[in-house]
Amino acid sequence: MKILLLSDTHSYIDERILDYAKKADEVWHAGDIGDLKVTDELSKLSKLRAVYGNIDNAEIRREFPLHNRFSVEGLDVLMTHIGGYPGKYSPAIREELYQNPPKLFICGHSHILKVMPDKKLNLIHMNPGACGIYGFHKIRTMIRFEISNGKIESPEVIELGTRG
Repeated sequence: MKILLLSDTHSYIDERILDYAKKADEVWHAGDIGDLKVTDELSKLSKLRAVYGNIDNAEIRREFPLHNRFSVEGLDVLMTHIGGYPGKYSPAIREELYQNPPKLFICGHSHILKVMPDKKLNLIHMNPGACGIYGFHKIRTMIRFEISNGKIESPEVIELGTRG
């Protein structure tokens, strides 16, 4: 199963993002969608899973949940927008993480790409950075990887160039 993970589009979508989406079995959006046209375009090309972020309006919040927990190919995944990172998880998600940790925890919000293990909870934390053009990040990023038999394989950072 080929996954494209992105976040913080802030209403921006371009052909490069869509080209990667076409090659994915599923696209996961970790919030701050900005405009439903973004998720509408992505869902035309691949199965879409998403959460809403702090900038998302009521329409987006009706369409997508704050937290999305699901299983793909035997991998337990929890995705939210504001999640923090190992040792500094957001209070809004911390209790669920500690009581029932997933194998993969995904968040966005920071615009900072991070992939790191949480050895205490035995999970992988991923933040794809931001692929939109708004924010303080310098390079637009996404992550793609594969899931096979409950394991994450072939993770790859995709750099889309500068925001400008």
